[in-house]
Amino acid sequence: MVKKILIAPFVLLVKFYQTAISPFTPATCRYSPTCSQYTLEALKKHGLFKGGWLATKRIFSCHPWGGKGYDPVP
Repeated sequence: MVKKILIAPFVLLVKFYQTAISPFTPATCRYSPTCSQYTLEALKKHGLFKGGWLATKRIFSCHPWGGKGYDPVP
Protein backbone atom coordinates (compact mmCIF):
# COMPACT_ATOMS: atom_id res chain seq x y z
CA MET A 1 0.00 0.00 0.00
CA VAL A 2 2.76 2.44 0.93
CA LYS A 3 4.71 1.51 -2.21
CA LYS A 4 1.74 2.44 -4.41
CA ILE A 5 1.37 5.79 -2.66
CA LEU A 6 5.08 6.59 -3.04
CA ILE A 7 5.25 5.76 -6.74
CA ALA A 8 1.89 7.31 -7.71
CA PRO A 9 3.22 10.82 -8.55
CA PHE A 10 6.01 9.36 -10.69
CA VAL A 11 3.64 7.01 -12.50
CA LEU A 12 1.39 9.99 -13.24
CA LEU A 13 4.36 11.97 -14.60
CA VAL A 14 5.37 9.13 -16.92
CA LYS A 15 1.78 8.63 -18.11
CA PHE A 16 1.51 12.37 -18.76
CA TYR A 17 4.71 12.17 -20.82
CA GLN A 18 3.39 9.15 -22.74
CA THR A 19 0.08 10.82 -23.64
CA ALA A 20 0.91 14.52 -23.95
CA ILE A 21 4.55 14.76 -25.05
CA SER A 22 5.75 11.51 -26.61
CA PRO A 23 3.25 11.41 -29.50
CA PHE A 24 4.60 14.76 -30.76
CA THR A 25 8.28 13.81 -30.69
CA PRO A 26 10.15 11.42 -32.99
CA ALA A 27 10.47 7.82 -31.78
CA THR A 28 14.12 7.63 -30.76
CA CYS A 29 14.20 5.02 -27.98
CA ARG A 30 16.70 2.31 -28.85
CA TYR A 31 15.22 -0.26 -26.49
CA SER A 32 12.21 -2.49 -26.27
CA PRO A 33 10.16 -1.88 -24.16
CA THR A 34 10.51 1.89 -24.49
CA CYS A 35 12.21 3.81 -21.71
CA SER A 36 8.93 5.21 -20.39
CA GLN A 37 7.28 1.77 -20.32
CA TYR A 38 10.40 0.36 -18.65
CA THR A 39 10.16 3.08 -16.00
CA LEU A 40 6.54 2.22 -15.24
CA GLU A 41 7.33 -1.48 -14.96
CA ALA A 42 10.41 -0.89 -12.80
CA LEU A 43 8.53 1.40 -10.40
CA LYS A 44 5.63 -1.02 -10.04
CA LYS A 45 7.86 -4.07 -9.62
CA HIS A 46 10.70 -2.70 -7.47
CA GLY A 47 9.32 0.41 -5.80
CA LEU A 48 10.51 3.99 -5.76
CA PHE A 49 14.19 3.63 -4.92
CA LYS A 50 15.35 0.53 -6.79
CA GLY A 51 12.86 1.05 -9.63
CA GLY A 52 13.84 4.70 -9.87
CA TRP A 53 17.52 3.74 -9.99
CA LEU A 54 16.90 1.17 -12.74
CA ALA A 55 14.86 3.70 -14.73
CA THR A 56 17.55 6.37 -14.36
CA LYS A 57 20.27 3.98 -15.55
CA ARG A 58 18.13 2.96 -18.51
CA ILE A 59 17.32 6.53 -19.55
CA PHE A 60 20.98 7.59 -19.36
CA SER A 61 22.04 4.60 -21.49
CA CYS A 62 19.54 5.44 -24.26
CA HIS A 63 21.82 7.35 -26.62
CA PRO A 64 23.58 6.52 -29.91
CA TRP A 65 26.64 5.07 -28.17
CA GLY A 66 24.65 3.15 -25.53
CA GLY A 67 22.90 -0.18 -25.72
CA LYS A 68 19.94 -1.23 -27.81
CA GLY A 69 17.51 -4.08 -28.29
CA TYR A 70 15.32 -6.01 -25.89
CA ASP A 71 15.97 -5.06 -22.26
CA PRO A 72 13.29 -6.19 -19.80
CA VAL A 73 13.03 -5.08 -16.18
CA PRO A 74 15.09 -7.49 -14.03
